[in-house]
Amino acid sequence: MEVVYGICCGLDVHAKSVVAGLIRQGRRQIRTFGAMTGDLLELRDWLASEGCTHVAMEATGVYWKPVFNILEGAVDVTLVNARHVKAVKGRKTDVRDCEWLADLLRHGLLKASFIPPKEIRELRELTRHRAGLVCELTALSNRIQKVAESGNIKLGQVAARAMGVSGREMLTRLSQGVTDPQVLSDLARGRLREKKEDLQKALEGRLTQTQRWLLAELLRRFDEAEAALERVEGRIDQELKQAEEPSIREAIVLLDGIPGIGKTTAEAIISEIGVDMTRFPTAGHLASWAGMCPGNDESAGKRRNTRTNPANRYLKGAMVEAAWAASHTKDTFLSALFRRFVRRMGKKKALVAVAHRILVIVYHVLAKRLPYKEVPVNPVRNDSERQQRRLIKKLETFGLKVTVQKAA
Repeated sequence: MEVVYGICCGLDVHAKSVVAGLIRQGRRQIRTFGAMTGDLLELRDWLASEGCTHVAMEATGVYWKPVFNILEGAVDVTLVNARHVKAVKGRKTDVRDCEWLADLLRHGLLKASFIPPKEIRELRELTRHRAGLVCELTALSNRIQKVAESGNIKLGQVAARAMGVSGREMLTRLSQGVTDPQVLSDLARGRLREKKEDLQKALEGRLTQTQRWLLAELLRRFDEAEAALERVEGRIDQELKQAEEPSIREAIVLLDGIPGIGKTTAEAIISEIGVDMTRFPTAGHLASWAGMCPGNDESAGKRRNTRTNPANRYLKGAMVEAAWAASHTKDTFLSALFRRFVRRMGKKKALVAVAHRILVIVYHVLAKRLPYKEVPVNPVRNDSERQQRRLIKKLETFGLKVTVQKAA
């Protein structure tokens, strides 16, 4: 095979050590460094002294990030998927792993993983932290309602939002020892006041002292998580205002115009895929990288598994959330698409299919820097024509010749 890089290095990265295998004009050198910052600086200096310009390492957990942060800018770092460079079973050691990576890199057989620029990576850390806080709030809300249910408090059966302003005030009073349903129901605000009689019945419970203490503790944690969410939202806005690349802010505005995508979802999408779509040759490559298209597992002419790949769970979650929001819009192409898919494949698969279509739209919007234009659809007409063809085909299976004539 043709040698692409005369001097290159493979790194086998661990939590406490980094094994480096350098190939220089056919000669191999193996050295082991620590994982601390000083050790990684020593690794960088050694690579520079040997004239190495290209380095490859596996994307294992978060251990590759400190190494990448030190080597970025000094050498060309190729981050690869561990599944693509797996060594033969029974012949795997740290030394052989780094030598194998160096050999593959030397002959140009490695496919680099997508690593966005530093600004996008920092925005990604914030949006992922925000996603974790939202999940934490949801979990706390469920636990609060379970504690209330265990004490015969049926607030969630009457109020649509048990953790709204009225519901939280009622739960706080319950945790403080207030038991009078009349007093508690008077705390209702807005349209919830119309259900005062039902509220009085729902708030007549049997909370024990332990349950009151637990309820107060969970409400306190809920308030702390909500305050943390507000702080990270403010930090994200600050990062976007101070971003050196104005294209990031422009991209968020463009994505906000797509049905189902709001400002929060647009920020999450940009933080995962960036704004430079030249990194992905086509929209299909982006969908495959994001795990938003069927997988291929074929043998002997039979397709065995077409499930989507795990890929980027944060991006997949944001896209499915956008698909669910788009399915509830009125007179849009995406909502008509969801209704068409859901009959044939069910709700969950239809959501993934619509999410795939939204990601394709995102690709073209960012690549062309043009706002999304709604496609005029007439779902009633399309569905009726499709249904006619289906019924005619079904009648023809019974050996009948069908002639269709429109009524006057």
